[in-house]
Amino acid sequence: MLNPYLFYQDTCEAAFNFYATVLGGKIDAMMRVSDAPPDMPGAAGREKTIMHARMSLPGGSVLMASDAPPEHFHKPQGFSISLTLTDAAEAERKFNALADGGTVTMPFSKTFWAKGFGMCVDKFGIPWMVNCPAEGM
Repeated sequence: MLNPYLFYQDTCEAAFNFYATVLGGKIDAMMRVSDAPPDMPGAAGREKTIMHARMSLPGGSVLMASDAPPEHFHKPQGFSISLTLTDAAEAERKFNALADGGTVTMPFSKTFWAKGFGMCVDKFGIPWMVNCPAEGM
């Protein structure tokens, strides 16, 4: 099983609440730095940040994430989270929701391989590809 693990710049909780709403996910875990055992304290001032989050998505996918310490955070690049749906209208709705407040890099539209495909970077800086494959693809 292959599951993405995303790192945020102190927006993990907001991102996961957003994804739960947009994608119909269920947040299974949201552990804060303050939840760590006393012998493993986190950095001062970061107690409310997320050290690990896990979300179950419809279809069996899992998305995991955390807030990266500032000295370890890097802007996401070189990948996209790919979301594949069978209903073109639902795919376009989810694409529009993910793109809201972010940047559309390829508008959602019909292609030679898909009933609909689009690319965006969401308001949390995560790149997405939303695909509704054409019949037989």
